[in-house]
Amino acid sequence: MADKIELTKKDRLAVAWRSTFIQGSWNYERMQNGGWTFSMIPAIKKLYKTKEERTSAMKRHMEFFNTHPYLASPILGVTLALEEERANGAPIDDVAIQGVKVGMMGPLAGVGDPVFWFTVRPMLGALGASLAIGGNIMGPIIFFVAWNIIRMGFMWYTQEFGYRAGSKISEDMSGGLLQDVTKGASVLGMFVLAALVERWVSIKFTPVISTVKLDKGAYIDFDNLHGGKGMQTAMQQASDGLALSPNKVTTLQNNLDQLIPGLAALLLTFLCMWLLKKKVSPIVIILGLFIVGIGGHVLGIL
Repeated sequence: MADKIELTKKDRLAVAWRSTFIQGSWNYERMQNGGWTFSMIPAIKKLYKTKEERTSAMKRHMEFFNTHPYLASPILGVTLALEEERANGAPIDDVAIQGVKVGMMGPLAGVGDPVFWFTVRPMLGALGASLAIGGNIMGPIIFFVAWNIIRMGFMWYTQEFGYRAGSKISEDMSGGLLQDVTKGASVLGMFVLAALVERWVSIKFTPVISTVKLDKGAYIDFDNLHGGKGMQTAMQQASDGLALSPNKVTTLQNNLDQLIPGLAALLLTFLCMWLLKKKVSPIVIILGLFIVGIGGHVLGIL
């Protein structure tokens, strides 16, 4: 029986160091896939001995991947553990590995921004700036050193946490634990994606359905409001719900929003998902959205 292949601390450190460059080959089609695969190379070389095995491993990691660059570390750790178990004969296929990656990257992406971009870095920046304003050269030095200690320490320890957790997940293949984790992570990822659709996908149909002239007193009469007192009156009337114009214009989008708010954005998302399922290139979809958007605006539809 062949000896078990294990990733040493040196191998995992090499992966962690390379993961700091995960954004280095970011692209619009598969986003961080190149940086992810670059990070995995030391582990792939250690775990797989033949050219065919290494090529297959790199191909499966060139699939779409995108998350917060620092929160990619725990996903890397879990993936390292799964690849290690697979190299030692565990029945872990490409779908399971990709499913765990996709399922984890969505929820973790939403955690990274508020923690790092909106909390840790502004706090350290404020500390460094306060020292720098007083002429203390330690201001920018403290910011640079503290930020990188926190960043790199977090990436290393969360990668190790993921690696240990991943090993435990793969120990119970007969009980279906990996499948349960994959399914749960995928469901959570889709839930987060659905919540983001309403926030980030915007489509508005501008054709006017009707124009109704409002009765006097139902709108703000700007012609009879003058000076500061008039401005104060206008603001008060606006807060009371008076219309800003004597004509109430109803667009197609108003009617759709009354029916089901966000329906157009949801249908557009489903269309893009269907096209991806049909193997249409993401680049083609992006260019198509540009053309449709510009054409719709020129024609007065969007």
